[in-house]
Amino acid sequence: MPHIAVERNRRRIMNEHLKVLRSLTPYFYIKRGDQASIIGGVIEFINELHQLQQSLEAKKRRKSLSPTQPRAMFMQGGEKSQELEVCCNSRFADVEAKISGSHVILKTISRQVPGQIVRTISIIETLSLETLHLNISTMEDTTLYSFVIRIGLDCKVSLEELAREVHRILLEKLTGDYVHNE
Repeated sequence: MPHIAVERNRRRIMNEHLKVLRSLTPYFYIKRGDQASIIGGVIEFINELHQLQQSLEAKKRRKSLSPTQPRAMFMQGGEKSQELEVCCNSRFADVEAKISGSHVILKTISRQVPGQIVRTISIIETLSLETLHLNISTMEDTTLYSFVIRIGLDCKVSLEELAREVHRILLEKLTGDYVHNE
């Protein structure tokens, strides 16, 4: 087989493997579509999975040593919380926060109010969290915000506290605006 055909086949196989890696890795780890970005994102994802595995193994060891049910843990230095999902709902706004690896998926749905998103991002940053991705969907006067948030090393807030604080901010904006418009 000539050298050109061998090289072409090697590149084809490499591209197929890169496609598989890209499909197995959450989208927010891969910034661009080039080979270096894909491989770098996969490395970051694998490292975080490794940290998660170590954390889960440590929790399992602690749980087996302690006969009592452990308290809900806080997110500190990338350690994953024992809580998996928290919801805060009211007639004005719904907030849902979920742990996904070393990230938090935060979703809010409420009536659209000017300044709401800026205030929400400000609270997220105040809590030592970093917004990686934000998706905004609107329908008539209702808005859905979906955040992918990286848990910072300085973060000492529980998932429940995050959801409650974002819910409180939404209620402030909504009920203040609601009373003002009536």
